[in-house]
Amino acid sequence: MPLTVYVSGRFVSLDEASVPLTDRGLLFGDGIYEVYRVYRGRPFRLKEHFERLRRSATEIRLALPETDWIALHAELAERNGLRDADWTVYVQVTRGAPASRGHAFPAVETPPTLFVIARPFTEPAATLHDDGASVITRADIRWGRCNVKSVNLLPNVLASQEAAEAGAWEAVFVRDSVVTEGAHTNVFAVLDGRVTTHPEGPRILSGVTRAAVLELAHAEGLPVDETPMRLEALTGATEVFLTGTTAEVMPVVHVDGRPVGTGRPGPVAKRLRAAFRRLV
Repeated sequence: MPLTVYVSGRFVSLDEASVPLTDRGLLFGDGIYEVYRVYRGRPFRLKEHFERLRRSATEIRLALPETDWIALHAELAERNGLRDADWTVYVQVTRGAPASRGHAFPAVETPPTLFVIARPFTEPAATLHDDGASVITRADIRWGRCNVKSVNLLPNVLASQEAAEAGAWEAVFVRDSVVTEGAHTNVFAVLDGRVTTHPEGPRILSGVTRAAVLELAHAEGLPVDETPMRLEALTGATEVFLTGTTAEVMPVVHVDGRPVGTGRPGPVAKRLRAAFRRLV
């Protein structure tokens, strides 16, 4: 059965879904998005995801459509037979489709475009979490407002393609010798026994999973530092791991081809992944 998706007031099959060619998301990347996980029919931290969606909308002066998100979530689950399953939801809002193309905002009466798709989720290969992932580092050439979850993802796409070509699972961005985040993850390292990650701010997207893992680290009695770390600190860390909606807690065993620590997933990453799995 084809997936049923939601596009600005209509439930249609994915094969039939469309937006006008003048949609500003298509023309300018003028939009925002969110992705959240559903575990056995239960959305994970839905409130936090939609709070971030609202923050992103406020930052780019985009009026979100009036939507009953809970009812929309439930309807997509029902129509796609996902009610008790593991799935992901992608939500995208753009500034709409005015009749003409202009860089300035369209008329205020132009309705935003809302697109929502729910898909069954397939876990990453078990060997990734058991054996660890490899990453490459790349210059962070993105815009200066990475805390906005914008659909402008071309630098992420290019870095991810380079990672794929290098046989790596993720690309990690570095700006002015400071590690910021991954193309679709947040980055953590264990430095001198402390769980360290870049602080919130315009250089990173503050992940919902990132926040959950920080809470778990505190609950586990692990010392935590939210502070910028330089690339040489990352490559010399005892452990490195990534967090994200689909990654959960992903240990990293190679950075730019060089082993991290022992070259195997470390005890802190294993402990936090176990705690996260209990949480969800």
